[in-house]
Amino acid sequence: MIIKGKVWKFGDDISTDHIIPGKYKFKTIDLDELSKHVMEGADPNFYSKISKGDIIVAGKNFGCGSSREQAPLVIKHAGISAVVAKSFARIFYRNAFNIGLPVIESKELVDFVDNGDIIEISLLNGKIYTKGMIFNFKPIPDFLMKILEDGGLVEHYKKRGKFLWE
Repeated sequence: MIIKGKVWKFGDDISTDHIIPGKYKFKTIDLDELSKHVMEGADPNFYSKISKGDIIVAGKNFGCGSSREQAPLVIKHAGISAVVAKSFARIFYRNAFNIGLPVIESKELVDFVDNGDIIEISLLNGKIYTKGMIFNFKPIPDFLMKILEDGGLVEHYKKRGKFLWE
């Protein structure tokens, strides 16, 4: 699986409230409406700037805060194809795979790229390509790749009739 897109860069400790402020989450469950507010807590104009396939690159502890599954959902629904960060909050990391959003840990990439740079991610071989450089990351385990390839855990179940552990 190859992902290629434009970088939108954020700092450390981007919380689920930065990703989708709670004031919207409690008003509606409509993902079309919620995704218009994606990353609003960190950049109020983010949604108006992004294009389908763009990639978020961030510092450490991305997705910290609550365990809201809406956080990775609105990122994916807004058209962001992947999130690369120095590290992720544990529950955000797992929620992202469950809904089919690729998340990659790279401690070096965030300090090397800028907004607007194009990066290419090879999920299968654990490499990120940009500006003539290659950044390695720990490849995604097979069971998580199968979930991503199927579009998330629910879609995986629908497609295969059982979960990976059954």
